[in-house]
Amino acid sequence: MRLALFALIAAAMPSWADSAGGIQWTPPSGWQAQPQRPMRAATYTVPATAGDSEGAECAVFYFGSGQGGGVQANIDRWLGQFQEKPATAPAGKKQTIGGIPVITIEHGGTYMAGAPMQPKTPKAGYLMVGSIAEAPEGNVFFKLTGPAKTVKAARAQFDKMLGSIKK
Repeated sequence: MRLALFALIAAAMPSWADSAGGIQWTPPSGWQAQPQRPMRAATYTVPATAGDSEGAECAVFYFGSGQGGGVQANIDRWLGQFQEKPATAPAGKKQTIGGIPVITIEHGGTYMAGAPMQPKTPKAGYLMVGSIAEAPEGNVFFKLTGPAKTVKAARAQFDKMLGSIKK
């Protein structure tokens, strides 16, 4: 009886689908987890919003303690993935979630899609929302990128995922 009760309670508790760097988060239920990829803690595909021909991607990167560069270096790199550079780097929204400092930026324009060190494909009308969680074991990078309409529609889900961060 106790075992059955424990199983019932465990099934009702939220499951932490992913973790890295000493933190855990829960991805949105409508996002599809993808197979493991190099340099990524997780990758999710986000369904296209009506009117968009393709969905978005949320990539979560973790490189290890002291690895992957600092907060500003990554913000600068993310902004550099667009043809249109802001006149000044955005300050970003700073918050503390589950005791973890998190900074979030947003930038849009023509995204230069492609793997590092490979030819890039320009994708006009894209939007990127990037967040860096200063986790106990090193920075964890969350980056949602895709057609602007789809990313805007997924923004609340992205923010909810960030809000689920805990140690």
